[in-house]
Amino acid sequence: MQASNLTTKPSKSSISPRLVREKSIFSVEQLMHVIFVCCGFIAVVAVVIISLYMVISGFPIIAQVGLKGFLFGVVWDPLNNTFGILPLILSSVIATAFATLVGGVLGVTVAVFLAFIAGPKTTAVFRFLIELLAGIPSVVYGLLGAILIVPLIFQIQTVVDLPTSGSLLAAIIVLIIMILPTIISVAENALKSVPDEYLSGSYALGASKIQSIVRVMIPSAKSGITSGLVLGVGRALGETMAVMMVAGNASIMPELLRPARLLTVGISIEWAYSSGLHRQGLQGIGLVLFLFIMITNIVLNTILKRGGSTNAR
Repeated sequence: MQASNLTTKPSKSSISPRLVREKSIFSVEQLMHVIFVCCGFIAVVAVVIISLYMVISGFPIIAQVGLKGFLFGVVWDPLNNTFGILPLILSSVIATAFATLVGGVLGVTVAVFLAFIAGPKTTAVFRFLIELLAGIPSVVYGLLGAILIVPLIFQIQTVVDLPTSGSLLAAIIVLIIMILPTIISVAENALKSVPDEYLSGSYALGASKIQSIVRVMIPSAKSGITSGLVLGVGRALGETMAVMMVAGNASIMPELLRPARLLTVGISIEWAYSSGLHRQGLQGIGLVLFLFIMITNIVLNTILKRGGSTNAR
């Protein structure tokens, strides 16, 4: 009887290490869960606080000048308490739209080339150059634009009898160059994440390589490509220093070969010496820029979700 009890009694040395490991794993999972929940909570609280601050700080100028006068006024003259930001809004919209359109087409084209056409050595060289472009500070882009791009536009302005100065066209070109690395990197990763079976299946159905890329691989990677475009739009909207150095910074209705002032530039140029109603006007510009970025992201994400549901059906 004692022998049977000895054989059936579990060994303490064989169970304890396993229980210790299970308890340690469980405690680590609990700790990581708490950390992730706290990080998510902090992110949500930060967004709410920023949103409330932007509304509270930007609303007084709108209440005093009027929503119509602030958004659709064409004269920005703080000395005479005139705060119309329509030229700034239109300049930002035009610069962002052109930069995203041209940069998106070029970026996706380069991403397709790197993902499906280029050889390993060529891809390595291009990736190095793209990473180099992504790491260049904004002020360097602005300096290169002021040295290389603006003088070329001077020649065009001279031909059409316009004063030589910075221009909206120069800002668009600089923004295109700046957002290209982001769009290329994200689009290439999205294209490479598509299973190779999609490409093989397209070949099996008799499609050529270009047809397979355009009709199969790019639509399958549309969500990732759209994410790259969203990041490009965010950088184009938020860029300040480079645009300030090449755009000319005149608060007038936008034309490609004339000076322009974007929303971000308007805040950064005048913030240091602003006060009172002038400071409130700049805070109102910040609120408009914040809402502009938010609406753009919502629209792009809505288009992305609709595209995904259509593909699923």
